[in-house]
Amino acid sequence: MTKPLFTQLAIAIGSLAVAGGALADYPDRNIQGTIQWGAGGATDNVVRSLTPHVEEVLDTTIVLTNRPGGTGVIGMNHVMRQRPDGYNLLFGAENPQLYPLMGLADFTYDDMYPINIIGQGRVVIATHPNSPFDTFAELLEYAHENPDELKMGGTGAGGLPSTIHAMINSVDDLNVRTVTFGGDGPGVTALLGEHIDFMPLSLSAVAEQIRAGRLKGLAVLGSEELEDLPDVPPITDAIPELDSFLPWGPFWGVFVREDTPDDVKATLEDAYEQAVASDGFQEFLANFGGESLNLNGEEAQQYLDNWQSVTAWSMFEADAVEKSPEELGIPRP
Repeated sequence: MTKPLFTQLAIAIGSLAVAGGALADYPDRNIQGTIQWGAGGATDNVVRSLTPHVEEVLDTTIVLTNRPGGTGVIGMNHVMRQRPDGYNLLFGAENPQLYPLMGLADFTYDDMYPINIIGQGRVVIATHPNSPFDTFAELLEYAHENPDELKMGGTGAGGLPSTIHAMINSVDDLNVRTVTFGGDGPGVTALLGEHIDFMPLSLSAVAEQIRAGRLKGLAVLGSEELEDLPDVPPITDAIPELDSFLPWGPFWGVFVREDTPDDVKATLEDAYEQAVASDGFQEFLANFGGESLNLNGEEAQQYLDNWQSVTAWSMFEADAVEKSPEELGIPRP
């Protein structure tokens, strides 16, 4: 009886030693990365442009998989079920910060650890070049006269389009039909094919198409024109009352499970900080219509908390959601 017991202990100690050695050598194999939105969208483009720079720092391969659906819930839930060893990363946008408010899930990014808040995007309402509308004011007037006729692209409850739609409806009346897609990419494809009439989008997803004339910008979500899109008016030209919601925009980040070992978190934080700051990625982000943030640690958490607070309370006070952020423990900004 004693010998088998000692044998078992020896095996267990040996296994721990092997695990400790693997941890010390992290990463010693490929890393899996889950993108919670579909191919071709803003999050997908940002992540796939950043990843080669991270792979160079870590000297490994990051295998990226798109798992869209449920406004990002499917992808995030998948990563939350994986082992907390740093070999499963989540690449997401801002949507999880609104899950409890929208009744989509009972978790947020507070249930994960932010390795890096990469950057934030700007929002543009776009249409196809053959659209009869040249500004959002013209589209809004038509929608007033022809309710439920126009088709707007969406990405599900809590997605960027639905959030912008709710903000608009809190101060005006935009009655349209929503066609839901698995991310910006499929929505842009439908817009290019004139299957929908317009869609609120991250500028990062459509900047090149607008510059090339393949899509037309109707308004930017802001109170001033953007230098990148000098001919696209701010949305406050059409709806001055939206000024109280501004500035607002989506963001992109990389996350791991909260209980991932601290030294693994530190390795990933350092790698992503270097990668985001690299000249190659900064050039991409500027051309893509994004703004670099490169936040980790406490700064990243503060950014997440502030975004959630401002967005949740703005939507609640505009009657865009029924549940009070106070019930969810979200403080006022």
